[in-house]
Amino acid sequence: MPIKSPATLSFTVLTLLLISACNQHSPSVDESTTETPAATTQSDITVVSSARIYTANADQPIVTALAFDTDGMLVAVGEQEQLKGDYPGAAHIDLSNQGIIIPGMIDAHAHLMNLGHGLISAELSGTTSKAEILSRLQAKAAELPAESWLVGRGWDQNDWDGHDGSFPTAADLDELFPDRPVWLTRIDGHAGWANSAALAQVAEDRFGNDPAGGRIIRDGAGMPTGVFIDAAMGLVAGLIPEPSLDTERLALQQALEQTRRFGLTGVHEAGTPLKHLQLYQEAIEGQQFPIRLYAMANGQADTLAHLCEHGLLDHPSGLLDARSVKFYLDGALGSRGAALVEDYTDEPGHRGLLFVEQAPFSQQVAAAMRCGLQVNTHAIGDRANQVLIDAYAAAMQTVPDHAGRHRIEHAQVMRADHFQRSAELELIASVQPTHATSDMYWAEDRVGSQRIQYAYAWQDFIDAGAQLALGSDFPVESVNPLLGFYAAVSRQDSENWPEGGWYPDQQLSREQALLGFTLGAAYAAFMEDQVGSLEVGKHADFVLLSQDIMQIPAAEILQTRVLETWLNGQQIFAEAH
Repeated sequence: MPIKSPATLSFTVLTLLLISACNQHSPSVDESTTETPAATTQSDITVVSSARIYTANADQPIVTALAFDTDGMLVAVGEQEQLKGDYPGAAHIDLSNQGIIIPGMIDAHAHLMNLGHGLISAELSGTTSKAEILSRLQAKAAELPAESWLVGRGWDQNDWDGHDGSFPTAADLDELFPDRPVWLTRIDGHAGWANSAALAQVAEDRFGNDPAGGRIIRDGAGMPTGVFIDAAMGLVAGLIPEPSLDTERLALQQALEQTRRFGLTGVHEAGTPLKHLQLYQEAIEGQQFPIRLYAMANGQADTLAHLCEHGLLDHPSGLLDARSVKFYLDGALGSRGAALVEDYTDEPGHRGLLFVEQAPFSQQVAAAMRCGLQVNTHAIGDRANQVLIDAYAAAMQTVPDHAGRHRIEHAQVMRADHFQRSAELELIASVQPTHATSDMYWAEDRVGSQRIQYAYAWQDFIDAGAQLALGSDFPVESVNPLLGFYAAVSRQDSENWPEGGWYPDQQLSREQALLGFTLGAAYAAFMEDQVGSLEVGKHADFVLLSQDIMQIPAAEILQTRVLETWLNGQQIFAEAH
């Protein structure tokens, strides 16, 4: 479906307009554009001013003030002196000496409850050795009842000092945990590591053959070593007792503390079971849900069935929408589960895992489209992306009145023709900039020097005319969207490596990165008329930053702090002083 609304100009055109505005001085009072004050009681209006407010609105990209009413809706956007004059009886909040304001940031691909559960289990992200992992596991085990499973998430064997990148084994865990079952999910969520006590709980005959879409890592005798890839993970993970409702509530609140702390006013959850939709509605009713959540049904499961039977969910609070489904086609590149057309360069004879073949996947997509759903599919390898594009094209022919704005989640390793085909089908590339800077140390080893030219290729999508929506995939990566912003514009790590950026021709401009985390993400959720930019008639969702990320040297972006987060005209986070 072509983009027609002024709020959703093509990514390229809108970016050019914003670049032009950012290269000029802020408009004077006489040049500013504001709405004529409505017949609203002045005391019902709040005016917030700042030295610079980046609106993500091409018609008025930089202002110094905005005004909103008690419903949290923007009633004026313009210059500080003019708005103060227009609303003399309003409450005035002057942030001019504290930082700059941008629209509330929206993470277009994340896992809210996985983040929450990670925060209350063993956190293994950033570990650089098996010894460090064992130390963290010991500390967490000391907090648990003797009979409980010890679960954690975040290990990545590629980051271990002096390690060759091979997978760990159950034996690495057995000495410290001979009796307590241990299950540790890899950083990307596409592999799990078990100890022998956990393996002992699986019926032996279930290890006979690899399940479809999964892989059991085996020793020379054909026995499981303790690592399970993608669909094989369920052999062990399926035995872990379900968390209690109180545990789920705690996990949710822990996750929401993180999202508001880092300036996120919106999150697209990539796979939401029905029980979590119900949990979110409970939290909304209890006024404990400071986020706008765009929930994707969790594949061919209960949420999809519910939406097809009862219709799309548009919660009256404006905080919860469910009108899409998340499918999976392959695994992750780091665990060599991404489905490739040709062999992995560093593992000849292996091409990854394709979860669903072309014909049945096309049928799944068409069925979801008939329910009126947007279809969003995890596709990392070039084979998976080929299957996705072909399936979407076929389904669109079968269901001509489909919802549109269908998405490729990750879109990491493409082929040369995929960019133009994606644009022709009006697909959205939902990409995560920090994946590139996390993977750049080994990604070329996986796919070689030719295929890497079409990997993490964000500008190629834009040049072809496709839309981008940016996210993090947290807890695979950090919740902090400013890390994604930095990765997008620099394609470097925190040490400014490599010099000039990794394949720098794919770097995004700052304007493109801001759009990707705001209006681009809003468009990907059919919400561009409500959020994503600071315009009259939209929700007052905005963030106060300590530094001007649109102007400072790129290396300084990582030192930028979120000082305040506002959702619907309400401050939901303020940095402690």
